Amino acid sequence: QLQASGGGLVQAGDSLRLSCTASGRTLSGYALGWFRQAPGKEREFVTAITWSGNTKYYIDSVKGRFTISRDKAKNTVYLQMNNLKPEETAVYYCAISYGSWTRAIRGDYDYWGQGTLVTVSS
Repeated sequence: QLQASGGGLVQAGDSLRLSCTASGRTLSGYALGWFRQAPGKEREFVTAITWSGNTKYYIDSVKGRFTISRDKAKNTVYLQMNNLKPEETAVYYCAISYGSWTRAIRGDYDYWGQGTLVTVSS
């Protein structure tokens, strides 16, 4: 089971750090990603990381503001979000990709966790 946490209500320009912890499932050897779904919109792939942590990918709109990382010992992946914008209000989800890195950065994932709501006020 994957469980995302850390969401909340913040003002534009603020920061949040989301966490995604796996229970009963190791994240080792897989690619991990974060997605978001804004009200009335389709789910959007945001960022991914290999479990080794050596390779990361970000969509253009979050580059320089968001940072994905993982803690092997805690079986957890994080998303540090800085300078948040109101249009980034969404439910944020973490997910695991069992396939290739190419597949992961295309947003093709196999297992999803429950999301956490991030609300950014203007």
